[in-house]
Amino acid sequence: MPELFKALGRYASLPWHCLQLATHAKSFQDNPVLGSARLNAMGLHVKRRQLAMHMAQLRRRQLASRLAPEDLASFERDGFFLREQFLPPDRFKALRDEVRELRTLGWEMRQGKAVTRRLSLDSDVLAANPGCESVVRDAGMRDLISYASSNTGGITYQLQAILVNAVAAPMDPQTCLHADTFHPTAKAWLFLDDVEDDQGPFCYVPGSHRLTPERLAWEYQKSLGAATSSEQMHREGSFRISEAELASLGLPAPRRFAVPANTLVVADTSGFHARCASVQSSHRVEIYASLRRNPFLPWRGAHLFGLPLIADHHMRWDIRLKQWMGFAQRSHWKFLDRLNAYDPSNL
Repeated sequence: MPELFKALGRYASLPWHCLQLATHAKSFQDNPVLGSARLNAMGLHVKRRQLAMHMAQLRRRQLASRLAPEDLASFERDGFFLREQFLPPDRFKALRDEVRELRTLGWEMRQGKAVTRRLSLDSDVLAANPGCESVVRDAGMRDLISYASSNTGGITYQLQAILVNAVAAPMDPQTCLHADTFHPTAKAWLFLDDVEDDQGPFCYVPGSHRLTPERLAWEYQKSLGAATSSEQMHREGSFRISEAELASLGLPAPRRFAVPANTLVVADTSGFHARCASVQSSHRVEIYASLRRNPFLPWRGAHLFGLPLIADHHMRWDIRLKQWMGFAQRSHWKFLDRLNAYDPSNL
C-alpha cells in the first residue's frame, strides 16, 4: 500500500515537473522529468541548454548598447569583466571604513575549510551606509551584471566574507571547477581586501561560457547519469569538471584572480569557475552580487524581485521566513542578528 501511494504521488506531481521545464529548475534528482536518462538520451537536457543560450543571446543584443565595443568583445572571448581600481580612491576608503563598522542581519555556512558569511544590504541598511548604497546603485556595475546574466531585473547585493582555515581537513566543494547551472547567470565581486594567490582566489576558465559543440557533447554525456551520480552537485544540476578534462573541450587552464583591493570581477557562472584551494588562512570581504532569472523569457526585465517594494527588502523577508519555517535547522546556514563582516567565525 505505501508503494501504491508513492506511485500515485509521482503521477500527481508529473504536471508540475513538466511545467518546470520552462523555468530555471536544474535539479536532476528532484525532478524525474529533468533527470530521466531516457529523455536526456533523446536530447532533453542539450535542447533545453541550447534554447536557454539562444534566448540569452537575444536579450544580450538588447543590452549591448549599454557597453563599450571593447567590453563586448572581451566578454564574448572570456566570459567575464575585470575592472581594477573600480572606485575612486577616496570613495573606496570611505566604503571600507564604513564596512568595518557595519553590523546587521547576517548568516554563515561552513563548507570544508571555508566559512561563507553574508550580510543583508536591503534598503534599511543602505539608508545608514551611503558607501554601500553608492555601490549598489552604481549604473556601470549594474550594466555589467545585467549583460553577463542577460537580464536586468532584481540584482541581489550582499556583503560577503570568506574565512578560510587552511589547517582544517574537510574538502570545500567550491574549490572544484563547476558551472552553476545550465544557462547564463551572473555573479560579481567587488573585493574590499587584497586577494593573494595562496589565499583561495576566484578562478575562471576563459571562454567556458560559450556553448561550443565540444561543450554540448560533454553536457550530453553528463546528463545521462546525472540523476544517480555519486556527486551530489551533479545531481543538483551544477556539473563539476576536472582541470585535466578542459583541453578535450578546447579550453585553457583556469585564470586565477589574485587581485588588489578595489577590483571588480563580473562573470557568467554558467562557465567553469571555482574558489582556488587556499594554503594560507585568510579572511577577505567583498560586495557580492548575483542575478539569475528564468532563462526562457524573451524580455530582460519585469521580474517579481525587481519590483521596488520587494527588491529593497526581499533578503530580510526571505531570511525571516526561513527562520520561521525552521530552514536553519535543516540547512548548513546559521542566522545571526548583529554581525560584522570582519568578526571571527561563529561556526
